[in-house]
Order: sequence, then structure tokens, then C-alpha cells
Amino acid sequence: MGDNFFSDILLPITLAIITLGMGLAIESKDFAGIFRYPKSILTGLVSQMLVLPIIAFIICFAFDIDPVYKVGLIIIAACPGGATSNLVNFMLNGNVALSLSITLVNSLITLFTIPLIVGIGLEFYRDEHAIIELPFGHTILNIFLVVAIPAAIGVTIRHFFRDFAIGFERPLRYVLPMLLLVVYSGVLFIDEGAESLHLMDYVNLYPPTILLNVLSMLGGWLIARQMGLKRRNQFTIAVEVGLQNSTLAIFIAATLLSSQQMAVIPIIYGSFSFFTTWGFGYLLKRFSR
Repeated sequence: MGDNFFSDILLPITLAIITLGMGLAIESKDFAGIFRYPKSILTGLVSQMLVLPIIAFIICFAFDIDPVYKVGLIIIAACPGGATSNLVNFMLNGNVALSLSITLVNSLITLFTIPLIVGIGLEFYRDEHAIIELPFGHTILNIFLVVAIPAAIGVTIRHFFRDFAIGFERPLRYVLPMLLLVVYSGVLFIDEGAESLHLMDYVNLYPPTILLNVLSMLGGWLIARQMGLKRRNQFTIAVEVGLQNSTLAIFIAATLLSSQQMAVIPIIYGSFSFFTTWGFGYLLKRFSR
């Protein structure tokens, strides 16, 4: 068993199972509608690619923390949420087809935007330049194995065995989150060794990290609202913009940049963001008009 058993083996399998489960709740016509009227998906993509990094840089300017942690904050802002944000939208009965579509397109775009955004963060706060190259072939393969193919299988099962798929919807809203939380805890606290963080790290770094999560959700929701999107799409985009992929951010910081310090922010972010994003999304769904 390798040092990263949870992140290298269990996590991809779990995310694929989760995406398949969400596909069971989607009709094929839902995807057709999104790309026929692309306003919602474009709003989500622009919010993630432009607004989210701007919020991260503003928070870095406002908080007096070590520059290496500021780069960590920029890294987490550059990594869209993936299957985790899809799951939160599934739990909230959001527009899962829109959520999956944003994830799929984003996964391709971030091959180019992550090196750009993280590179700016490094030059701005560390006065250094690093060439960041995401493994192109491996990333594309991951997108298809974890997102595209499982979702397509789920939608196909829904099409041919509709009653069977509908019967699974309700129990999956409880089973899938528990499955993810068990595996994700292993990634954060066993593979990445979060126990090595000191208490003062948590005290100093939680405020800017939580603020990134909350302001991103709020920004995504306000932009979607200003664009006149339907209420369901508003909180769907809020979740997509607000919940980042801490596992990918840890990989970039610890593996590509060889900095355990930079990885501290994604580890902290991953310890709470699933719960805060679900809570904020629930409040938007319940009280926004």
C-alpha cells in the first residue's frame, strides 16, 4: 500500500461512483437545454475564472500572513471544486446538469488557467517564477474516467431504467456524502498528514480561508442574480464558485511546487469547506427570493 492510498486509489474511485450516482438524477434533455441556452454555464465559468482569483488577491492584501500562505490561498482559488461541488448541488437539489457541465468545461480550461494564476501569485508574493505544468494526458484521462464516463453511464441508466434510477435518488443523497467524507478525511488527515499542523496555524489561517469560501459563494450568487438567472441556477453557481478542489491544490503545492507550507492552506480549507458550502447553499435556497 502506497503512502497516498486514499488520494491515489480510493478518492478517484469514490468520485467516479458519486458522479455516476448524480447521473442517475439527470435527464439527457437537461444537458441539451444548458448548451442551447449557455447563459448559466458562461456565468459560472466567468465567475470562477475571473471573480474568484480577484477575491483571493484582495484577501491576501487585507490579511497580514506569511507570503507563502498567501500563495497557498491563490492556489486554492485557482482550483475549481469538481465532483465535490457537484455532490453539494445534488444534496441541495440544485441544477446538477449545470453543475456537472461547469465542472467538465472547467477541468479543461484550468489546464491553462492554473499555471497562469498560480504563477502570478508566486511572482507577486514570493518574488520568484516557477513553471507549473499539469500532467496534460493524465488530467484529460482523469476528466473522462471521473466525470464524463460515469455521468454518461448514470444518464443512460436513467433513460432506459427510469423507475430504478428514481428509486435510488433519495438514499443516494445520504449515502454519497458519507462515502465522500470518509475517503476525504483519509486524504486530508492520513495521506497529507494534517496532524502535523500546529494550533497557531489553524488560529491564524482559518479567518482568511473561511472568508475566501464565503465571499466566493456570495460573489457567485450575486453575479448569477444580476444576470437574471433562475433561482435554482443562482445557488447552483454559488456552490460551484464557492467550493474549491483542495485535493488538487494540495497536489500543486506539495508535489509540483515542493512546498508543504503552501499546502497548509488547502489542507485547512478542505477540513471545513464541504460543510460551510452546503450550509450557505441551503440558506440561499431557503431564503433568497
